[in-house]
Amino acid sequence: MTRTVSAVILTYNRRSLLTECLAAVHRQSRPVDHVLIIDNGGTDGTAEWLVENWSERVEVYRLPCNRGSAGGFHAAMRIGYERGDDAIWLMDDDVIPATDALERLLNARETLKAHGVDAPFVLSTARTPEGLLTNVPEVDQTLNSISYLQWPMMLSEGMVPVRRATFVSILLNREVLREHGLPLADLYMWVEDTEFTDRVTRTAPGFMVGKSKVVHARSIPGALDIRTERDPVRLRNHYFLRRNWMYLTRRRSKWQITGRRLFQEVRYATKLLVTGDRHRAWTVLSGAWAGLFFKPALIGVESPCDLDNLRVVGPAASCVATQAPAATA
Repeated sequence: MTRTVSAVILTYNRRSLLTECLAAVHRQSRPVDHVLIIDNGGTDGTAEWLVENWSERVEVYRLPCNRGSAGGFHAAMRIGYERGDDAIWLMDDDVIPATDALERLLNARETLKAHGVDAPFVLSTARTPEGLLTNVPEVDQTLNSISYLQWPMMLSEGMVPVRRATFVSILLNREVLREHGLPLADLYMWVEDTEFTDRVTRTAPGFMVGKSKVVHARSIPGALDIRTERDPVRLRNHYFLRRNWMYLTRRRSKWQITGRRLFQEVRYATKLLVTGDRHRAWTVLSGAWAGLFFKPALIGVESPCDLDNLRVVGPAASCVATQAPAATA
């Protein structure tokens, strides 16, 4: 039975959403034992604000610069692991959990254990503020001994086995990080959660818990689509999306499937080029090509880490202060 749980929240320049998230986390029917906030190199003074207003209820850690979602969650899991609690409840700052979300996850894990199932993680069911399902994970397609899909195995308990999932309210055992390592920080942006959950479920699936509910208040809801992207920063990040998906396909599939995906990306880029959108076409093509040779490093939780330099107990250091000084004559 879980003894202690750390809620670990990754944030970046979204103080208003973080306020809602923190309030919801502190209202849990099963209180968390520690709340850890990881500021991913934010520039809006969130770390200072947290120290001033929440220092009695949260621990604040600040990365020197924005490391993208992959680098941020890599650090968040490392910090959660180093905190020493038995489980890590991980989420972004735009996740608003229902009052009993954590209690439902913990109950689900105990139910699974009672049925002899050792799941690497359990996660909440996410909806948009309008009530639409979002962040839906990939259902496990494992067959039972008589060649039938066994995903309904825990349906009577309100759970479905899943493989690839997101970090939107996911509860991880401490041992999972020790055994499988951390998210791949080198991915930088997007697919890091898919890669991690795909990796830790190679031998056993995780479970989505129907009764554990959260609202995911994303600023741009819906699936990622480079054709409709208007934010220049997010448009640039589609390079990483294409690269990371190609890497994941290459790692988990036969070369024929990888070749097929490359062909699909080339065809998609060609369609963009025909419409005159050379920039988006190049983003798709260059990202997919880079994924054929990309080799991100897998780092274990036991590698050295100095949390004292990240913990914020007073005024937070500026990201600019971490840059090399200008040369002088």
